[in-house]
Amino acid sequence: MPQQLALSFGPDARELLSEATQPGRAGALAALESFYFAFNHRDLDVFRRVWTTHPLAQLNNPLGGILRGGEAITALYDKVFTGPARVTVTFGDIVEYVGDDHALFAGRETGEYRVGDTPAVPLAIRTSRYFRYEEGHWAQVHHHGSIDDAAALAAYQEAIRG
Repeated sequence: MPQQLALSFGPDARELLSEATQPGRAGALAALESFYFAFNHRDLDVFRRVWTTHPLAQLNNPLGGILRGGEAITALYDKVFTGPARVTVTFGDIVEYVGDDHALFAGRETGEYRVGDTPAVPLAIRTSRYFRYEEGHWAQVHHHGSIDDAAALAAYQEAIRG
């Protein structure tokens, strides 16, 4: 059954990859938290280890459009992590759908980005993340993120792309 979580994952998220080897809900949550650690700390190594390497892994988001394959997804985030904008987000308002070997987390990312010393610009992204338990660990297989406001989307894309 779907369940609302009283948790959020943001800049204070922890790297829990060793716990993401556990089957079941606890391992899936560890993988999810590790993703937000990687994102908010710009840690490409942890990011790469959270995503599956499967060629049909898919990312649908405001920056990459539709990308397939763990390597293409990691390459996009390498550009985000090393680009001119500093982005932080917190994933909250989460509903989880968890089974023995799969977990879907749907909610909202809120945060901000800034380029250099410019004022921070708020972010609001509808987000879902899908994980599978494969080869002894939880791995992200799919992500979908959307920004509703067209002007905010265009400004975010410009800031990230430089």
